[in-house]
Amino acid sequence: MTTEIRQASPEEYDAVGELTFEAYSHDGPVRGEYAVTLRAAAARAADGELWVAVDEEGLLGTVTYCPPGSGYREIGLDHEGEFRMLGVAGRARGLGIGTALTRRCIERTRELGLPRIVLSTAVSMKTAHRIYERLGFKRLPERDWSPIPGIDLYAYELDL
Repeated sequence: MTTEIRQASPEEYDAVGELTFEAYSHDGPVRGEYAVTLRAAAARAADGELWVAVDEEGLLGTVTYCPPGSGYREIGLDHEGEFRMLGVAGRARGLGIGTALTRRCIERTRELGLPRIVLSTAVSMKTAHRIYERLGFKRLPERDWSPIPGIDLYAYELDL
């Protein structure tokens, strides 16, 4: 299987939105405004960078990279890269797709000349935490936050 990581094309946006929603739903029900946000791949592509991992059979995963100036940034400061909404298709879990997409975000941060990359992740997303920690990310507890009551997010950083 050959995997390619590239920016999503407009004809893929609907499928990318569904993949993101389904990946997040794997960890528990996603409702309300956040379900809409996860499916809004075209909006993320317009106000950030929408990256996908694909093989001969189609989409494997996706991530939204949020450079400085992107409205999708949550915790990133002006000198930091940030990424969000990393999701891997069910058929691709355990194949290193999440790691590959995270590495692409790290590379993108370096390309932009930024010294650090940050992210938020739900406390319950233990698999994601292991990926980030294996790649050298450290917890950033002073930036942990809760977008709505009952949803707690950990912050992570990687100095480049």
